[in-house]
Amino acid sequence: MTPHLPTASSSSSTRAAAAHHHLLDAAAAPPSSPHQRRRRRRRVPGCLRPRSAAPVRCCAAAAAAPAPQAAVPVARAAAATTRVFVVSDLHTDYPENMDWVRRLPAEVGAGEGPGVDALVVAGDVAETRDNFARTMEVLRDRFGAVFYVPGNHDLWLRREGGRYMDSLEKLTALLDACSELGVDTGPRMIGDLGIIPLFSWYHKSFDKEKDVNSVRVPSLEMACKDFHACKWPSDLANDDESLALYFDKLNDKNHDAIEEVKNSSKQILTFSHFVPRQELCPEKRMLYYPYLPKVIGSDFLERRLRDIHSNRKDGSACHVFGHTHFCWDSVVDGIRYVQAPLAYPRERKRRMNGEGWLPFCVYRDGFNPEIYPALWSDYYNKNKREPENTQLAPWVARHFAKYHKFH
Repeated sequence: MTPHLPTASSSSSTRAAAAHHHLLDAAAAPPSSPHQRRRRRRRVPGCLRPRSAAPVRCCAAAAAAPAPQAAVPVARAAAATTRVFVVSDLHTDYPENMDWVRRLPAEVGAGEGPGVDALVVAGDVAETRDNFARTMEVLRDRFGAVFYVPGNHDLWLRREGGRYMDSLEKLTALLDACSELGVDTGPRMIGDLGIIPLFSWYHKSFDKEKDVNSVRVPSLEMACKDFHACKWPSDLANDDESLALYFDKLNDKNHDAIEEVKNSSKQILTFSHFVPRQELCPEKRMLYYPYLPKVIGSDFLERRLRDIHSNRKDGSACHVFGHTHFCWDSVVDGIRYVQAPLAYPRERKRRMNGEGWLPFCVYRDGFNPEIYPALWSDYYNKNKREPENTQLAPWVARHFAKYHKFH
């Protein structure tokens, strides 16, 4: 997702730009940031430790000591036969991000024995269809299986030169490209693991927490490029639930395949681009753009994934998502939620997340039992959420003071 504050005009624009942050950035780090103290691994309740499990790295851990960019993300485990890596928000229209994809070692996707290495890509691959196809072709060469769901950037039209009538036509083109490249966009089994992609879109009513009214916040139409870069049929719109319902119903076409996977798998990984629960995003007072929760998630998505994961034992259900670019790893009501975004080059530099931990290996003959610190989910794993508190965090207050100074 790429909402931006309006560009400053006048001779002060250079200083103003320095004061601006990407609206998806909550802050360099939450209060008592986990990257400022010793990392402690925490176990997912009820998970079985995978055989010969080698340690893996997640966001905040990488922040402490970023690995070399060309390093193999996860050490090879001799006994492992099936591994599943996850990543989101590749944004390979940025040359640095496309270089990252091309630098993935070929051996990272080489499964051992009868198993296979799979990659789950939770949306926002590229803004143009051609870059999308180039990216997925590289990934398909690296991994035995690649799974994908569309993100909002994938459906932008502004650089397609009139190639598509609307974003639904582009969606069809992307799914056709996946079919040609052998990229999975529907459910299937990888070893004993069922992998289920879930189509989704956001709706404003997803946001149920108290608004911040102490500062003037740019409207969604000004801040969120989806309102201009996507084009929809007349009966679908970003400002109500129609798009979220439309995308959710696309999953009904996979009903039989989903049921087969549910009945055959020991564990299930579902994934989407958008956010299924508001608790998976920092509180509004922590955000540079307090309206962000209105354009990130879907209640329909959470209901659907809960139905899929119903009756699963503790530790056997995982949902991967993307979109907000906040690294996340937490368990909520028995389901593990993971976000492992590559994000924008400037975000990686500012947040010090590093790149060596990606793609994140979430499954190695069983779900990885360790929850690794990720800046914001680690904060909320230790601190109670206070949605009724609308007092701006200090860094947000400073940001708006600078923003309004130049407007």
